[in-house]
Amino acid sequence: MDTLHWLADVGLKPNLSSLPGSATLQALVNGVAGWALIGALAALLVGAVSWALGSHSHNVHQSMAGRRAVLVSGAAALLIGAAPHLINFFFHAGSSLH
Repeated sequence: MDTLHWLADVGLKPNLSSLPGSATLQALVNGVAGWALIGALAALLVGAVSWALGSHSHNVHQSMAGRRAVLVSGAAALLIGAAPHLINFFFHAGSSLH
C-alpha cells in the first residue's frame, strides 16, 4: 500500500531551460506585454480626449465614457506591470501548501 502512495506523488519545478524554444516564448510574451502597454496608452489618450470634449460640451455620456476609458486603461497597465509578480506570488503560495 505504501508503494502505491509513493507512485501517486508528483512534483513541479518550473525551469525555462528545460524545453527548446523557451527563450523564444519568453520574447513572445515580452512582445505581447509591450503591445498591450501601447494599447493601454492609446486607450488612455483617447479616453482623456473624450472625457475633456464631453466635459467641455456638457455631454455627460461622452464624459463618463472617457472617464471609464481612462480608469480601465490605467487598471490594464497596472495589471500588465504586476502580472509577473502576481503569478509568482500565487505560484509560491501554492507550492508552500502541504
